[in-house]
Amino acid sequence: MKWIASAGAAALMACSVGAQEADTWYPSKYGPDDRLGAVANLSPEKTAEAAQLITEGKTYALGVITSRETPAYPPRRYDVYVMQPSDGSGTPLGENKAVGNDDLVQTFVGIGSQIDGLGHMGIDHYYYNGLHVSDFVTPAGLTQLGTQDIPPIATRGVLLDMTKVFNADPVPDGTAFNQAEIEDAAKLAGVEIGKGDVVLFHTGAMEAHEGSTELMATHPGLGVQGADYLAGLGVVAVGADTVALEAIPFENPARPFEVHQTLLAKHGVYILESMVTEELAGDGVSEFFFSLGVPRLNGTVQAIINPVAIR
Repeated sequence: MKWIASAGAAALMACSVGAQEADTWYPSKYGPDDRLGAVANLSPEKTAEAAQLITEGKTYALGVITSRETPAYPPRRYDVYVMQPSDGSGTPLGENKAVGNDDLVQTFVGIGSQIDGLGHMGIDHYYYNGLHVSDFVTPAGLTQLGTQDIPPIATRGVLLDMTKVFNADPVPDGTAFNQAEIEDAAKLAGVEIGKGDVVLFHTGAMEAHEGSTELMATHPGLGVQGADYLAGLGVVAVGADTVALEAIPFENPARPFEVHQTLLAKHGVYILESMVTEELAGDGVSEFFFSLGVPRLNGTVQAIINPVAIR
């Protein structure tokens, strides 16, 4: 009985510590009832200003093609099945002999190029704006923080080429970039990161792993202090040409995925993973019009995406 009492006291103390830590990062600066996070920094004026960056009309697909061979964190996988919609025989319909195909996709949505919603990662079972897991997570989908509510993101995009900062292509695995390196990259690109921007990092990692069906288990990426810095500038989303955005191995092995926690839970900043950046970097593009309409699948934690950059 003494052991049970001690275990109970320890559990109570752990919950208390978790609650105290949670209290230091919520409520959100966007209001205690906010469920959308940093997209509050978007505005019609920002979109109109970003549209002025379109001078050539060249478009860049920032998403990869998702297939059965797409590397993913287990047990994530993708499958597609194509079938004929009528009786299955392929018999043409009517005098006009209409034929067609239908398809069924069974997939995790956290695969390939994706956006992490605010319900993806939290701290000690608390998520963005202090929502407890019991408040919004059900087997049938999220009742709050679902990606279907993310509004269209049409704003200024900024590409920071980290291969130039570190003079290495690709940037070595595990290399973390924080405020100093981000400022260096912005200076080299001749840009200033502003409120409402989407920031993408080019590290060369995706190109280095091109054709591989093995998951990019280690890679360079954003550091915790860098995540805080970008959130403080008012960015809407941060992405990279890697599968997890942040540096892996982690800056502190005892604190895994702390960049995810910092951006999503603490600041309401969205994460864009596996972004195709090599063509933008190759063309020397540092700022562009960024457009993303998130699929409106109700209750999802993440979404497979293909944002578009236009210069």
